[in-house]
Amino acid sequence: MFRKLKYTFIGRPLKSLTDGEGGLLGKMQALAMLSSDALSSIAYGPEQVILVLVSLSPLAIWWSLPIGIFVLLLLASLTISYRQIIHAYPQGGGAYMVTRENLSPELGLIAGGSLLVDYMLTVAVSVASGADAITAAIPALHPYNLHISIFLVCLLMLLNLRGLKESASSLMIPVYLFIFSTVFLLLYGFFQLFTGSLNYQATSTIGQTVPSLSIVLLLRAFTSGSASLTGVEAISNAVPFFKTPKEKNAAQTLTIMSLILGFLFAGITFLNYWMGIMPQHGETILSQMAKGILGDSFFGHASYYLFQFSTALILAVAANTGFSAFPMLSYNMAKNKYMPHLFMEKGDRLGYSNGILTLAFGAMILLLIFNGNTERLIPLYTIGVFVPFALSQTGMIRHWKKEKGVNFLKSAFANILGAIICYAIVLILLLFRLGDIWPFFPIILVLTFLFLSIHNHYQKVAKQLRLYEGIEKRTYDGNLVLVLVGNVTRVSVGAINYAQSIGDEVLAMHISTKETAEKDQEILQEFADYFPNITLKNINTSYRDIITPSVKYVKRIAQEAKQKNYTVTVLVPQFIPNKPWQNILHNQMSLKLKYALRWHEDVVVASYSYHLKE
Repeated sequence: MFRKLKYTFIGRPLKSLTDGEGGLLGKMQALAMLSSDALSSIAYGPEQVILVLVSLSPLAIWWSLPIGIFVLLLLASLTISYRQIIHAYPQGGGAYMVTRENLSPELGLIAGGSLLVDYMLTVAVSVASGADAITAAIPALHPYNLHISIFLVCLLMLLNLRGLKESASSLMIPVYLFIFSTVFLLLYGFFQLFTGSLNYQATSTIGQTVPSLSIVLLLRAFTSGSASLTGVEAISNAVPFFKTPKEKNAAQTLTIMSLILGFLFAGITFLNYWMGIMPQHGETILSQMAKGILGDSFFGHASYYLFQFSTALILAVAANTGFSAFPMLSYNMAKNKYMPHLFMEKGDRLGYSNGILTLAFGAMILLLIFNGNTERLIPLYTIGVFVPFALSQTGMIRHWKKEKGVNFLKSAFANILGAIICYAIVLILLLFRLGDIWPFFPIILVLTFLFLSIHNHYQKVAKQLRLYEGIEKRTYDGNLVLVLVGNVTRVSVGAINYAQSIGDEVLAMHISTKETAEKDQEILQEFADYFPNITLKNINTSYRDIITPSVKYVKRIAQEAKQKNYTVTVLVPQFIPNKPWQNILHNQMSLKLKYALRWHEDVVVASYSYHLKE
């Protein structure tokens, strides 16, 4: 039944042979799958700038134009830098790989940990924003905002578990609908502006003096606007998902995404200034702009609702960027032995299922902790992406210095500019938003400690398992098999018969308690009748615990066997029910015994399984 449900929701397993070009992404699909986070941020990024500026005065709105220019400058710098990263590190990993290879493994872990957390925040923020858009359109659903968010996470999780190509194909409609509807809105707005039908209603003229304006306010507005650039790095993390030539296709996709993002950000920022739109409770600036440009005609109303629908869709599916990048990043970190190896395993549909499941679970935990409140999540979201941005830029500067020597400045110019801006944003966040972002730092410290502990464990395991010259070849004089007997049944009889076939010496053991004294005597007599030549050791205990006396006896037998140069095999009989669900009806004592015994050296723990037919 479970398998049927799995096939229904996720699909049937794919052969590894199909893991070729057919399962990889073309540029159109990759743009849909990997750009949704970055493109969706223009739905709230420009508005965040305005919110900061109008907190002082409506006259300050004109400052959104120079701030927008600096955001576009940072976008250009990041685009050039990540194009370089794609070609230099085509195996994926992005900021993590760049920082690890060029700065230090520890800083690489900080970059990687930051991005892992940020991808969880990406999913949480995106689905929460999408849920907000849905409940704004249908107010009756507002009490179920958190439920809708979690449902969207589960939906995206299932979509990605089905496979890359199916996920990308499903996302093409909402992503391209948003791109075309927003581009149409801006072009129509500029057409009206040039024809004189879009009146100039700006709250202030460019260059007008704003009383009490401070550099601190402008810096805060700039950091808020820079939130529009989150998600730019996702393509560099997912280069292996592209069709060949991978680096070329990934770099071109990144350029296309950045050009679209830059045009949308610049257009919204300028038209917002021109139209003099002020923030209103319950309606976004983008919504007000769409109403003002599209008008009150039937065509205008229809276009407005289509635009709002596309905005809600892009916000809901923006989370998919995290589902694409998180598994690839966790794969690279697991490959370097900083995360469990299970993150390197592909699922039935050839995706990194464990990474997808971990991301979904983490995002749902964040939604529950913050009750789906995007305002509390966004500051963490911003610091989580600009720390690896800054580190990757610094890593690329070091990369060019090693590659080019003293002539590195020309190649590294974009990286130097990007690093300066990114470090400035991190510093501004530390100075003015510490109360909102402080949880980021203990989380990263804990993650870094875990990464190093995992790496240390894998190194110790490799050292202990590695073959070396002159390794001792051990020979034994015999094998003692100890069979654990609960009752005399077909299971225990079969186990004793098997033990006699593999053991030079066979013993049996039974644990007796006060509550079962009468029954235990019957068991001892029955065993003696079936196996008169096998010694059955009966151990009495005053407690109901069977595990502890069993382990103590096994340890004693193991010591005695060692003196005779014998191996010890503990054979645990068990029966397997006909139906899997029937397992829950039984006490699973065999599993408990095997788990307790597995930690003891010089003991081989084996199972004898008897399969029930009905």
